[in-house]
Amino acid sequence: MHAIATWWDGIELWITGLPFVPQSIVVLVVLVPAAFLLAWAFDRLLAGVLHLLGRDGRAERDTTDVVSDPSITEGS
Repeated sequence: MHAIATWWDGIELWITGLPFVPQSIVVLVVLVPAAFLLAWAFDRLLAGVLHLLGRDGRAERDTTDVVSDPSITEGS
């Protein structure tokens, strides 16, 4: 754990030692893709959990389609 902390401290010191514009570019190049991938992973995880619980959008759409089907309510 100490090795990871030392490595991370070195990265932080390198980034904070850069001028503002290169520092911003480095942070954006790393953080934007990392945030996107993290959000995508959480979305997939939550979709899987909701699907297992039967609370996903597909189950709700199927129920809505049956209720809004005009052939059922007209009694043909």
